[in-house]
Amino acid sequence: MRPSICLLRLSALGDVTHVVPLVRTLQRAWPDAPLYWIIDPAGHRLLEGLEGVSFHVYDKRTGLAGMRALRRSLPAAGFEVLLQLQVAARANLLSAFVRARRRVGYDRARSKDLHGLFVNERIPDRPGIHVLDAIGSFCEPLGLKQEQVAWNLPVPDAAREWARAQWADDGTPVLMVSPCSSHARRNWYPQRYAALADHAAARGWRVVLCGGRSALERETADAIVATMRAPVLDLVGKDTLKQLPALLERADLLVTPDSGPMHIANAMGTRVLGLHAASNPARSGPYSDRRYCVDRYDAAARRYLGKPAAALKWGTKIEHDGVMELVTVDDAIDAFERYRADHGR
Repeated sequence: MRPSICLLRLSALGDVTHVVPLVRTLQRAWPDAPLYWIIDPAGHRLLEGLEGVSFHVYDKRTGLAGMRALRRSLPAAGFEVLLQLQVAARANLLSAFVRARRRVGYDRARSKDLHGLFVNERIPDRPGIHVLDAIGSFCEPLGLKQEQVAWNLPVPDAAREWARAQWADDGTPVLMVSPCSSHARRNWYPQRYAALADHAAARGWRVVLCGGRSALERETADAIVATMRAPVLDLVGKDTLKQLPALLERADLLVTPDSGPMHIANAMGTRVLGLHAASNPARSGPYSDRRYCVDRYDAAARRYLGKPAAALKWGTKIEHDGVMELVTVDDAIDAFERYRADHGR
């Protein structure tokens, strides 16, 4: 069997990063199988050049007209298999414009927004697993199993050259701070980032800020720089999505809330000091190594929902105002010192 396969996953950056190991699993099983991926513009900017994949970009701003144009761009014969990797209403509707005999979707527990109407097969129902493992299980209806997790993100040489030019490779360990998530209530506070960064600088570390070009990211970075006593290299808004993986790769440790950079850094082999209260790190933390994460998800569940995290539906978000106050500076410093003890830095 060498099926033609279409994957549909539009966003966000962390989630499209989670899909790459599934692509690698399919490629190992069927090296010559044509793979198509319907993706959003930001995800495409990150993953453009992923070998063996034909990307078809859908911009949500184009609405139904864009969906019809997408259908015309796909092979007229359709696909043997559509892997419908997203349950949001827009993605479900978009999937109706993709011709496929087998339409594999999420189990009923993870379904929403009428997802079940757009699929005719489902992945196994396994509660309590990481998002990446849930995505990886989409190969199981095809008779495969994701036993190896590998990314090998497409990072051009020019991106690595740009990253190498940002600071000297002099052996100084690097704490990189990516302070903002796309969900504002997951974000920590500038004065707390500054306190952690000053602690790292006092231990001889170089501190580097990174982030996108949004007003919130610029304002947050400015507040961190203004509060810090130590020098900091501010690269917020200066990299592209192609350069971001190369930049994260140069860090020894990244501190960030639950965000796209968390998962890109993990894919590039960089350890992550994740800041979790609004989301469960067991479900959506850095996949490879969560030893340096601060986990206040249970405390958030008890404070805001009146029950322990173990009693919540898997995947429940606790995105309440003030929830990240539960993550203290001492929590983050303790995690940082655990990293230093483990790595002799």
